[in-house]
Amino acid sequence: MKDKFYQYIQNLQDQICLGLEAVDGVAKFREDLWERPEGGGGRTRVIENGKVFEKGGVNISAVHGKLPETMQKMFNVGEADFFACGLSLVIHPKSPMVPTVHANWRYFEMYDDNGNVINSWFGGGQDLTPYYLFEEDAKHFHQTCKTACDKHNPDFYPKYKKQCDQYFWNAHRNEARGIGGLFFDYCKETDTMKMEDWYNFVTEVGNSFLEAYIPIVERRKDLEYTEAQRTWQEIRRGRYVEFNLVHDKGTLFGLKTNGRIESILMSLPPHVQWVYDHHPEDRSEEQKLIKILQQPINWIVD
Repeated sequence: MKDKFYQYIQNLQDQICLGLEAVDGVAKFREDLWERPEGGGGRTRVIENGKVFEKGGVNISAVHGKLPETMQKMFNVGEADFFACGLSLVIHPKSPMVPTVHANWRYFEMYDDNGNVINSWFGGGQDLTPYYLFEEDAKHFHQTCKTACDKHNPDFYPKYKKQCDQYFWNAHRNEARGIGGLFFDYCKETDTMKMEDWYNFVTEVGNSFLEAYIPIVERRKDLEYTEAQRTWQEIRRGRYVEFNLVHDKGTLFGLKTNGRIESILMSLPPHVQWVYDHHPEDRSEEQKLIKILQQPINWIVD
């Protein structure tokens, strides 16, 4: 399974990078190959200073070795060997009219002293962080997520949409990071879902990413915007940074397993502001967004 999934994310990285380069029209991804001293490595691809995308990364990694003590405590296990691989991406567009997007799909195994797999699971998801709310875009993104989920289980979309709203929550700000999408973790074998079934589901979601995001970029990338709207984008990016450095499991896992720091922190935007006690004007488009972030809603009504 680990070889099969690692092959999948290598191919998916190629597809997503080509799709993003095509919509940008100018910038190309720079590639770095890196090795982890304790075992494994990865392939980092970063795009910068494009016509559409200011900064973004589409990274894959496959790391293995002894489970660090901090992770032993997290998983409530003793000494163990592990393998983890995944694709993680964050794209920060230049225009505040185009939303930031994040996605991640991963697979994890733990082994006993004889090298036998004693635990394995999938995780992942994809979520959207707009700076100006276009309901058409929110509905499109969520409908694409729901369509992918419904092919495997009609309960998956409402379950993983709710988990996404709960996970990407900036508790110290009492608001969501964005308008959500899907988030799932510890997807293990059950009587009804074999690991092969989870593989099929996770890859279905991965394959839906470009369909979920690219049409939104195409609709919004050429809209005009003001300097004040750009400032708002940079203030909201600050909230994005706060979540990634304070709450995000993937960032913390990378830091605690001696991952490559440049790859881990590629999710941070290049231009960001923290304005003291900032509040948007009443009845403004900016305030409209904040109200949605404070109380996540269902974007798809059956």
